[in-house]
Amino acid sequence: GMAREEFEEYQRQLLEEKIERDKAFAQKKAERATVRMHLRDKYHLAQDERDDAQLHVAGGAVELPQELAAMVQGEEEEEEEDGGAGAFAFLTKLQEVDLPALRDRALGTVDDVKEKCALM
Repeated sequence: GMAREEFEEYQRQLLEEKIERDKAFAQKKAERATVRMHLRDKYHLAQDERDDAQLHVAGGAVELPQELAAMVQGEEEEEEEDGGAGAFAFLTKLQEVDLPALRDRALGTVDDVKEKCALM
């Protein structure tokens, strides 16, 4: 084998690599937590304490990679552009839906499945 000094150097190098991997992993987890927090804010969902804990482990404020930041920013801009018109447009389209035809189509599909499936 190795001389004692070589072995100790090898052990130290392994430990340093593990620390670097752990730091990178914690950073990625914090980035994901930040994205989840932004999305929960956007959709008015309850926040999760685990996300806060992951941010705390990573050292607080997390800098998102450009791709993730652009994704979150893009979604926020789309929502602002709609300015509530999105909900209005949805309701307008909903009025145009032929509910009796939709119901008949759904029931027809169920009947087709019943014919094909002996268990039903």
